[in-house]
Amino acid sequence: MTTRPYVILSAATSVDGYLDDTSPERLLLSNPADFDRVDQVRAESDAILIGATTMRKDNPRLLVNSDERRAQRVADGKPAYPLKVTVTRTGDLSADLNFWHHGGEKLVITVDDAVEKVRATLGDLADIVSVGPDLDWGMVLDELGRRGVGRLMVEGGGTIHTQLMASDLADEVHLAIAPLLVGQPEAARFLGAADYPGGSTARMKVLEVRAIDDVVFVRYAPKERS
Repeated sequence: MTTRPYVILSAATSVDGYLDDTSPERLLLSNPADFDRVDQVRAESDAILIGATTMRKDNPRLLVNSDERRAQRVADGKPAYPLKVTVTRTGDLSADLNFWHHGGEKLVITVDDAVEKVRATLGDLADIVSVGPDLDWGMVLDELGRRGVGRLMVEGGGTIHTQLMASDLADEVHLAIAPLLVGQPEAARFLGAADYPGGSTARMKVLEVRAIDDVVFVRYAPKERS
């Protein structure tokens, strides 16, 4: 039986739970010290996953930025960079995005109807695999497990965080809370409406709370509810 990865949901939010505002520029919620913490978590991960919507909107490179951390990965017998993964139902991707042109290996997980579209768009920029007619998150994790991914860092967006939390597939949540208020209903949120395990009274276990300069970092264990 395939062992699924240990799944960490990682996000920075405003105090009122937003991932961004509605301005054209990305809202920087974190600070340099917390960005360094994120770099460490990336370096400790076997793969980093984002959704296609987040890729199109933010155009991230998703790298381990520290030379020392990359060198340590290599010394440990790992690639310098974790595997970069995106998921898409529609196959609406662009070959020009930063994601494909920086770092190491890339993987696209999609559905049967979109496989040929993705292959035509990306060519040999990424490995491309379908998990069937529907994007089932259990099958996504099974596929990553078969590829040797033991620790998966999920960096958004909100729809993916919501789906993994609602499916009870997240092992940890890493939440950096910035001292900002967005207050724009149309802006992206960390989590949306869903039927979460245990309902509104199920309390998650808190693993860690600490201040990182002006950001409060909290680690939760979503599967440990009371």
